[in-house]
Amino acid sequence: MPTENPWITTPVTADLLRGALEVERTDHGVLPHRLPATARAQCADAQLAMVESQPSGVRLAFRTRATAVELDSLRTRRVYVGAPPVPDGVYDLLVDGRLTGQASVTGGRTVTIDMTDGTVEHRTGEPGTVRFTDLPPGRKDIEIWLPHNETTELLALRTDAPVEPAPADPSRKVWLHHGSSISHGSDAASPTAIWPALAACLGGVELVNLGLGGSALLDPFTARAIRDHPADLISVKVGINLVNLDLMRLRAFGPAVHGFLDTVREGHPTTPLLVVSPILCPLHEETPGPSAPDLDGLAEGRLGFVPLGDPAEVAAGKLTLRVVRAELERIVAQRTKEDSHLHYLDGRELYGEADAVELPLPDGLHPSGDAHRRMGERFAALAFGEGGAFG
Repeated sequence: MPTENPWITTPVTADLLRGALEVERTDHGVLPHRLPATARAQCADAQLAMVESQPSGVRLAFRTRATAVELDSLRTRRVYVGAPPVPDGVYDLLVDGRLTGQASVTGGRTVTIDMTDGTVEHRTGEPGTVRFTDLPPGRKDIEIWLPHNETTELLALRTDAPVEPAPADPSRKVWLHHGSSISHGSDAASPTAIWPALAACLGGVELVNLGLGGSALLDPFTARAIRDHPADLISVKVGINLVNLDLMRLRAFGPAVHGFLDTVREGHPTTPLLVVSPILCPLHEETPGPSAPDLDGLAEGRLGFVPLGDPAEVAAGKLTLRVVRAELERIVAQRTKEDSHLHYLDGRELYGEADAVELPLPDGLHPSGDAHRRMGERFAALAFGEGGAFG
């Protein structure tokens, strides 16, 4: 046993969690959700169901004198046929705001996805335990950031001293961010290494991350979720999923952006609101979607993507990232005439042409760890710094 004191089991309840919009009671424990049940009921898409239940930005937060902590969880992880295995999800332990430990669980459920034919296989598995010991003595604030890329049911929290919910810091503003898999975390090494978490730390704010891999699609239910959730600062980063899924044409895109922003403004009429266009992605700068797995790469054990659209189709209204950026900038400029709290940020200021040379996107779509760090630092400087939208 890692502790001489008897274990104390504390039920995992919503007041111990930050960053979740809803907490579901399951047969095993609790499951944090990043979209409410009302939103989930309006879309049966399996991709959305998977990513909204992956707790990117969600963390346990409590105050205790404990020197040992155990957390039982049941994970659901993805496996892509023919591709390199997805690394185990990581739990980041922060003590008084400092990263002091990392761990992963074994076992759990698996979802095996064959990207060549779209088939999916589900397998059950057993729970696992993460354990952190030799924590510093005395009263302290602990955060356990859950894996950003694994659905995580929380079964039991054990400590060798009592815990209580960490009190909210009234001086820290709540930043609610919505984006795609890049905001979700893509290939970041751990949950506190995704760019929104890094930016939030540098900006001194509380993060609510609605980065939804493959699902930043201007869905009305996502806009309503943002509208109804308390926030002091809001950012919306859209575009890449609309292009790589080939979801809509320019005629639909503009009104959809207006409608999304209108809904957000119903609940947050004067909250600083930052619209962020896509980062540089050479695959789709001038070539429309959809994108598809690179089958030649998969045959060699590499996961990558290729664009299937034709640049000539842009004249008929197909979207590219260049088209999306121009339209977003136009819409924000139009709306700022009556909304002085609305701002625009070109995503290429976070990751642009020079970055693509130095830190290329490993699979053609998603930035890796060093790029996340760079994006987080730049967003913090541009948005939270003096003169920024949130400054």
